[in-house]
Amino acid sequence: MINIKNFDNIYFYRPPIDFRKGIYGICAIVQDDMNLNPFEKYLFLFSNSKFNKLKALYWDKTGFALWI
Repeated sequence: MINIKNFDNIYFYRPPIDFRKGIYGICAIVQDDMNLNPFEKYLFLFSNSKFNKLKALYWDKTGFALWI
């Protein structure tokens, strides 16, 4: 379970993404489109085109965690 108190900021990327993207593809969105560092204490949220699913990405000091 994700505890939102562990994060400094929470960002929601509003345009839908292709849910076939993995960690590296989503990190590229964070860096290139959002101009943010994915290694910070941030929680990034992404949705699919139907807006009925979410993906959450964050760095947990040992690697990236991706929740669907």
